[in-house]
Amino acid sequence: MTAFFKTIIFSFLFIISIFASTFAANSDKSFEEWLLSYKNTALKKGISQETIDITFKNVKFLEQVIIYDRKQPEFFEDTYTYVKKRATSKKAKQARKLLNKNNQLFNEIENKFNVDKEILLSLWGIETIYGKYVGKMDIISSLATLSYDKRRSDFFSSQLFVLLQLIDKKLIDPSKYYGSWAGAYGNFQFMPSTIKKYAIDYDNNDKIELINSLEDSLASAANYINKIGWKRQDPCLFQVKITKEIKKKYFNFSARTIHHRLKVSKWKKMGVVNIDGSDLQTNYKAALILPDGELNTPTYLVFSNYEKILKWNKSLRFGISVCTLAKMIKIWD
Repeated sequence: MTAFFKTIIFSFLFIISIFASTFAANSDKSFEEWLLSYKNTALKKGISQETIDITFKNVKFLEQVIIYDRKQPEFFEDTYTYVKKRATSKKAKQARKLLNKNNQLFNEIENKFNVDKEILLSLWGIETIYGKYVGKMDIISSLATLSYDKRRSDFFSSQLFVLLQLIDKKLIDPSKYYGSWAGAYGNFQFMPSTIKKYAIDYDNNDKIELINSLEDSLASAANYINKIGWKRQDPCLFQVKITKEIKKKYFNFSARTIHHRLKVSKWKKMGVVNIDGSDLQTNYKAALILPDGELNTPTYLVFSNYEKILKWNKSLRFGISVCTLAKMIKIWD
């Protein structure tokens, strides 16, 4: 781990310790007061009293959710460690078995939505290890907790309201709504707004089942990826190394804004080569990312498809893991 990265981690941990110790003091209202206010607002915005009563019947503040929110691995693990844990040969083999077992369905969805089946398998594997870990948290309490918390209150409050809308329309059964600490649900860990915009009843049984139906799960994920602009068979990323000095302005260190997209031919002239030293073969536009912030740490040229993965999860390391695992699955063809 580089000195730069260690400094970031130390600083971030210090900030977290300060925030955690002052959380109660920084809250203008108790959780119960906030919840009552939120219920009243939801009622005024058109949510039925019945839905509000059913949804919030057993809701409670989950302190563990705040702890999870402050310790996300995207912030604490270096790129090599993060990717190595998620893009594994074991997952690639599991993906091939699932593909062989459901080959007709994967090919059908790949063609219908124009999304590579390998990227769907990769997302599924990284999000929930192919449905093995979909989460057991009470999502309603998780979203309420994160809505009450000030760090990202606006985002999670809006997600909670969308969830109320879905429950109001009988599209979701709140008694079965369990998932991740951050409020994500199903094989592909959809947030409520994602369910509302992209989820599909692909097996035509008048229910959207994002855990128990592989058809609904895959089609919903493919619909999502398609709608945010994925280009089938286009490249995602190349791991590279730098053979000449490149100005700092050309590197991307954050997923928030990707800049300096250049043709690969220009990157080659600037001394960028494949990680094994070979010549880069494509000439799409690409950006240069350096997640750990220092030279001689994992470096990548990333393409338009990679940036679509950032719309799924705005983390450089998550995007690298997804594209890397998809490439590993493809090798098994």
